[in-house]
Amino acid sequence: MFGPEGPSLRELAVQALSSVERGYDLLAPRFDHTPFRTPDSVLDAVARALARSGPFGTGLDLCCGTGAGVGVLSRMCAESVTGVDFSAGMLAVARRRVPQPEGGPRLAWVRADGRALPFGPAFDLVVSFGAFGHFLPEELPGLFTQVHGVLRPGGRFAFPVVAPPRPGSRAYWTLLGFDAVMRVRNAVRRPAFVMYYRAFGLGRVRHELERAGFAVELYALPEFGRRRDGSPRVRMVLARRLP
Repeated sequence: MFGPEGPSLRELAVQALSSVERGYDLLAPRFDHTPFRTPDSVLDAVARALARSGPFGTGLDLCCGTGAGVGVLSRMCAESVTGVDFSAGMLAVARRRVPQPEGGPRLAWVRADGRALPFGPAFDLVVSFGAFGHFLPEELPGLFTQVHGVLRPGGRFAFPVVAPPRPGSRAYWTLLGFDAVMRVRNAVRRPAFVMYYRAFGLGRVRHELERAGFAVELYALPEFGRRRDGSPRVRMVLARRLP
């Protein structure tokens, strides 16, 4: 479906009819050849924006998948970088794909659920790329509380947010249709496969971050330009853990 190295339509169907964890275990060997993997252009833009706030000592890639965000952290962090994901298959690919950088931070990989992180306040920077569609809106307070708990006071939580498509556009109807299909699937089959692209609104996200104890700043990523109304197409959210 996504080229010769990507998954077939049948493989995607099997994934979608599985649980989220099992689905990503199955998709892991081909994940980097799908549009679900965060593009390098976004990773690089976030790295450039974060460089203004660094350097950092320790970093955590939340829901790291095959380790794309770990590469960003390896540029930012001097001491150690940890990737955490609940898919054993994704972590196995990440271990093979991301080598220990010579003279760089120590790398570690941990299998865990982002809603129950097995760490104390050990990190200066947490990043996440493309994972929030797998959390229901009511799960955001707990997720952000978990992130708050693993950051040292003054630590940062950073992630990119793409502006929603213009109502009536092709992208708008595509995302609306995808979410509708997933809701029907989850209404008739268990376990659920939570993947909703339109559930992560910036206003609510900012509110929940502030409730969890963060001071929130928004940075436009100029590499992606602006919409007709002048607003950025892509922003980086940078949330600082308050004492």
